[in-house]
Amino acid sequence: MDFVKNLDADMSLAILSCLDDPSDLVRASAVSRSWRHFVIKYSLSKNLCLKLFHQLTSVDRIIEIINEAGGSSSSSLIMDDTTSTTTRLLLDREHRVYALLAKGCTSSPIKSCIADAITASTTDRLPEESIFNTLDARDRFGFTPSYWSSTGHHNTSVPETLLYKLKGDLCVINEVSIQPLQANFHPGAPIYSSRYVRFRFGHLVNNSREDTEDENKYVWTHTSQEFPMAQENRLQSFKLPEPVLCIGGYLLVEFLGRVQICDIDGLYYICVSHVKVMGRSLAKSFGVVDSDISGKFALKVLSYGDPQEVDEKEAELGIREIRLRILRQYVNFLHRYPPVEPL
Repeated sequence: MDFVKNLDADMSLAILSCLDDPSDLVRASAVSRSWRHFVIKYSLSKNLCLKLFHQLTSVDRIIEIINEAGGSSSSSLIMDDTTSTTTRLLLDREHRVYALLAKGCTSSPIKSCIADAITASTTDRLPEESIFNTLDARDRFGFTPSYWSSTGHHNTSVPETLLYKLKGDLCVINEVSIQPLQANFHPGAPIYSSRYVRFRFGHLVNNSREDTEDENKYVWTHTSQEFPMAQENRLQSFKLPEPVLCIGGYLLVEFLGRVQICDIDGLYYICVSHVKVMGRSLAKSFGVVDSDISGKFALKVLSYGDPQEVDEKEAELGIREIRLRILRQYVNFLHRYPPVEPL
């Protein structure tokens, strides 16, 4: 029995709303014209996205490049006579966009999502102890320790932050991993971890620049719980209770509470060897534009290609990132050990 045709709309809506896999919803819309009509008319793809990620309620409008719509057309959509042509087109586009978004958020490959390091709240010595050192999984570059270090404080409650740019304006983040530094070059080989760590995800306010120091230029759309950090020399993984959709592509790592004093100067430091972020990047399919201080933004469709596929541009970008990190490490090395002028 075709329940969409034979049951009332509320009952059919209750049944189809139980589908929590985007692929199942796409399959349902392909059963027949009446099923496709129903799925689109009642915005089931959009509702599923909002159920999975409430942050998408901040979408103010959708910008779609029609020429990249993969040949899809709204002319085959059958609505009742009371539905205007404009409404049909809008509902069809909404379904197309949110179906792609749901698929990308749930089935794109999980991989490293950090594109670059932006800034640290403080740095003890630049560039030797720069935030850029945390991008490399190695804790040494040659014979030189590779890490970021805060400035020292007598007050153990002074926090520190590290700011990163992710690989896409939309990224679904599953976990963040951090390895504190064990300073084998200090007496007793102390580990300079923090007591707790917390993560904020968000975006730049429209027309703001990364290189300015205005704290109000970022809107944080999600703030995690505080995770206790162990004073251990290992990569510590902090799995988020639920995947978080980062809108805008910025991650702020907050280190709360200092636990290790430096015997050399009697100050408390926080030092990190490596930061790793794992999740799904939707950079190939979507962009975020016109974000404002209220958190509203426009969702821009960049491509209707399969979000599970990694294109050549993305692979090339990864190679460039690695080369840039190596170059930065060479620069840091030369600052620490400048070449000796010949006599």
